Amino acid sequence: MSIYLSAAHKSSGKTVVSLGICGALKAQKLTVQPFKKGPDYIDPIWLAQASGNPCYNLDFYNMTEAEILQLYGDKNSIADISIIEGNKGLYDGMSVAGGDANADLAKMLDIPVILVVDTTGITRGVAALVKGYQDFDTDVNIAGVILNKVAGERHQSKLVQAIEHYTDISVVGSIRRSKALIIDERHLGLMPANETPQSQQFINRASQLIADQVDLDKLISLKKQPQASQPSTINLSAPKFRVAVAKDSSFGFYYQDDLDKFHELGVELIYFNTLEDSLLPECDGLFIGGGFPEMQLEALSANQSLLRDIKGKIEQGLPTYAECGGLMYLTQQISSKGESYPMVGVINANTNMTPRPIGRGYVQLEPTKEHPWENVASTIFAHEFHYSKLDNIDPKTHYAFKVLRGVGVDNKRDGILKYNLLACYTHLRNVAGNQWVEQFVNFINKNKTS
Repeated sequence: MSIYLSAAHKSSGKTVVSLGICGALKAQKLTVQPFKKGPDYIDPIWLAQASGNPCYNLDFYNMTEAEILQLYGDKNSIADISIIEGNKGLYDGMSVAGGDANADLAKMLDIPVILVVDTTGITRGVAALVKGYQDFDTDVNIAGVILNKVAGERHQSKLVQAIEHYTDISVVGSIRRSKALIIDERHLGLMPANETPQSQQFINRASQLIADQVDLDKLISLKKQPQASQPSTINLSAPKFRVAVAKDSSFGFYYQDDLDKFHELGVELIYFNTLEDSLLPECDGLFIGGGFPEMQLEALSANQSLLRDIKGKIEQGLPTYAECGGLMYLTQQISSKGESYPMVGVINANTNMTPRPIGRGYVQLEPTKEHPWENVASTIFAHEFHYSKLDNIDPKTHYAFKVLRGVGVDNKRDGILKYNLLACYTHLRNVAGNQWVEQFVNFINKNKTS
């Protein structure tokens, strides 16, 4: 049982609707499996918290059709209902001819679409919008509409009458405009739930409002039952060694299937808090992912004991991989709003926050001969999202990647190399075409410091 939640355009309130539906269905004691289309860390954090289950990303750019079907089939087969949240609009993608849009994913998975429509400033015209989306690709099963940001009862009546008169699509919900359904915005999108102490309160309130204003029974009745799928077999072995992973309000951007792969390879993941822990846990490798360290600069810099310990361990050869926020954390300092804060200092460069994005979108990389891991793919498809840049970079710095598309560190290169450290702005995803987790695990195994 699966539902694909998409929208006519970006910023329609689709994510809040999605997490509210996840929370409302969870409250009915259903096992809810969330998915998110495309590269995204923030929405999946919210969806995972709302549903109580890890959220998985489905991405045409770096996954094959077989991989998407396998991942979806594995997770969907053990859930009562799966909720796939789209990105951007239903028909928006990189190609003008289609093939990588939400509509294409919904057709591939053969599941119905619920179109979330921002009704601000529209009445009868909503029918033209819905009808146009229905006729644009008749192979897409738009099975229902959720009206969002509705001004009031009179507005709702006009919208519903127009849709019922001009289309055969069912209105399954009408959600009133409410400050209670607004999440604070930030430069990379929705504020991560891991930074918000009141996030569960917000989810509970959103879930209740959605349950009151969306016909969940009608929503579920629109389902199309997919063919049963058997989960892929994962051979879990006894832990071979331990990898420390930074996870707190500063660092929380990790793909769940990447973490799953570590476990599958027999690696024990030990999470630590960069704001509170004075030392790294005992480990054979270190992984510092992305996040928003710029929001915790004073606290990060004040934890001098951990900064010294991380620097010392990396200098002693601890195999380390860092992405984006992790890269920033390992530089000499991070400067923001006229203030500079000392960081780990193992990378000879300074990080400067910028008001506009420096790198944002899909990336294509080619490994250099200096890349220290083995069996690296000749071309890597990934993504980057950063509002910062590195300055005063040591001219003798070595790099693991040549940037074919994107920005990376300096528009030409990414993946700073030092000791047994690889740190890049690019976010890697462990997929068939880029099995970076296994490569990193093998590198750790060859370079264990204890």
